[in-house]
Amino acid sequence: MAEKRSIFEEVGADAERTRKPGGGMIDSKRRGARGAVRAWLMLLFALVVVMIAVGGLTRLTDSGLSITEWRPVTGALPPMSEADWQEEFEKYKAIPQFELQHSWMGLEDFKTIYWWEWGHRQLGRVIGLVWAVGLLGFWATRRIPPGWAGRLVLIGALGGVQGAVGWWMVASGLGGTMTSVASYRLAVHLGLAFVILGFIAWYVMLLGREERDLMQARRLREGRLFSLGTGWMHFAFLQILLGALVAGIDAGRSFTDWPLMGGQVVPPDAFGLSPGWRNLFENAGLVQFIHRVAGYLLLAFTGMAWMRGRRSANPATRAAFSLAAVAVLAQVVLGIVTVVSVVPWQLAILHQFAAVVVWVLILRARFAAQYPVAVSIRG
Repeated sequence: MAEKRSIFEEVGADAERTRKPGGGMIDSKRRGARGAVRAWLMLLFALVVVMIAVGGLTRLTDSGLSITEWRPVTGALPPMSEADWQEEFEKYKAIPQFELQHSWMGLEDFKTIYWWEWGHRQLGRVIGLVWAVGLLGFWATRRIPPGWAGRLVLIGALGGVQGAVGWWMVASGLGGTMTSVASYRLAVHLGLAFVILGFIAWYVMLLGREERDLMQARRLREGRLFSLGTGWMHFAFLQILLGALVAGIDAGRSFTDWPLMGGQVVPPDAFGLSPGWRNLFENAGLVQFIHRVAGYLLLAFTGMAWMRGRRSANPATRAAFSLAAVAVLAQVVLGIVTVVSVVPWQLAILHQFAAVVVWVLILRARFAAQYPVAVSIRG
């Protein structure tokens, strides 16, 4: 016969009496090294951010085509003798960039741009090595949290694809009359870097909270804000791709007045190339105009997201949406300052780094809507 209970008995009394020493079902599972895996992912995140910055400097110094072969293994070693350097220089002399743009270069000048590109590729190898060593170490010691193996493998797989895309990009500038890589291939390369960065950032945020906490938070999910955050994320990603197109053809220096372009709303000769589709990728005025308009629209979308986000019942969600909105506003202002200053390399790199900050903060706002931090009514 069931034991009689007082209606005033604490609700959690039975649970306390019957709870196992090891905790609930979720806690009783093998947790894995969540903290260690998170620290490893944060290291990878930092390396990818540095990689993006080095890639931008490689482009700004016209160094990306200085190494004309893709040797994933043997390319790790730079030229070791003067004869080796001369051999690399002769290979560079055979491509259009040297013939049409850098014919003034001597061997010492070539060494400068070679080291930039070698460092860029070497950093990619370091990232791959850090990923492989970390994954194998956690796997061998059985410390990967349950359900996380596939996610961690995905990061490495995307990194491998990124290496292939990088060479596909470089190959576009080695023939014909090209003096730089194709802008649309540069956009794919940079876009994939941000995809990798986004996955790592999301995983870091997930590992920053216990599994049971995430499951409880999911019940409080703010669906409309999460959907809004998803749209915000995609809009920002589109703008990043458009920025890569601008960088690929150095369109930022084509018109340096603001808010007009060449004294007009739409820049002159915006559709001067034939066939017409080429203007979307190769017409410097039109490419910069599209990037500007997309920036204004993103800012307007950001304002709407901020107004919706500030209505959230969760202070952490409100703060996340507000911080992301401030970052977008700052990025728009920085973009304008960069253009009217005729795109000095320091501001160009800062603008690119700020895109990383905007991207991560929008992801953070989306995460806050998906997994709200519960606040006590008494709190």
